[in-house]
Amino acid sequence: MKFKLTKEFRVGIIFVVATAILIWGLMYLKGMDLFKHKMIVYAVYDKVNGLVVANNVAISGMKVGQVKDLYFSTKQRGKIIAELYISESYPIPANSVARINNSDNLIGGKYVEIILGDSKVILKDHDTLKSLTEASIGESLSQQLAPLKVKTERLLGSIDTVASLIQEVLNKNTRDNLAASITHIKEVLNNLAHTTYYLDTLVGSQRSHLANIIGNVESISLNLKNNNQKISNILDNFSNLSDSLAKAKIPATIAQVNKAILDIDIAVNKINNGQGTLGLLLNDDKLYKEVEKAAHDLNLLLEDIKANPDRYVKVKVF
Repeated sequence: MKFKLTKEFRVGIIFVVATAILIWGLMYLKGMDLFKHKMIVYAVYDKVNGLVVANNVAISGMKVGQVKDLYFSTKQRGKIIAELYISESYPIPANSVARINNSDNLIGGKYVEIILGDSKVILKDHDTLKSLTEASIGESLSQQLAPLKVKTERLLGSIDTVASLIQEVLNKNTRDNLAASITHIKEVLNNLAHTTYYLDTLVGSQRSHLANIIGNVESISLNLKNNNQKISNILDNFSNLSDSLAKAKIPATIAQVNKAILDIDIAVNKINNGQGTLGLLLNDDKLYKEVEKAAHDLNLLLEDIKANPDRYVKVKVF
């Protein structure tokens, strides 16, 4: 019996084949080859920053798979599990990191970049990778602009405070005083300009004298330089003299002189007080007169002996 395909059966076969081709084409466009075996690995994130299913998975910029699914973890509250569909032809170390990166294009978008580790253990099907999330452009700008924002707010506050102080300080009286001060400053500057002009004129007229003074100073400096050896000798002589004076027994000599002066002073006091023979002679008039009379009589006696020696000396000859 000959088997005959009905029209409906042929339509059904064509529909199934077309559907299969359509599914294969869609999967191929998404990068999922149905005829190649792939493995599924997991990554756990606190936040995915816009990562969606079918986003690419890349290693060093080369696509190796896609994000198969995203869902919340039932064991860790708030954690998001990403299922990554990766070709087994790419050996991945077990300590690699799955980082969510921003796309380089201006439209944006996310993809998972697998940063290869250095472990010798190769990742297996249904293993879990370490995870990391790159900050978005907005977050990066926000982080970079946060300190600037704080500084700007402080600056605005300072400007507001300064403006308030200026408004309080610069009242009518202050403005009038400030205008008067500016006028005085202008007058002072004018006087300073006139003074500078006079000084310039004076220096110009006395330039020859200044040149002579500078020449004299240079001459003195030259003389000092030429007589440096003599000056050194004079300083050495002064040094030797000071050493000689330091070695001399000047304090002992001064002490002896002081003692002699003290003894003389004591003797003079005794004489003034009539003590001793010399004191009596100086202070007792009667004694002085008697001594003077005795000296006069002795002088007369000597003159008489000289004039009449026979009267006092008798010579007998036997």
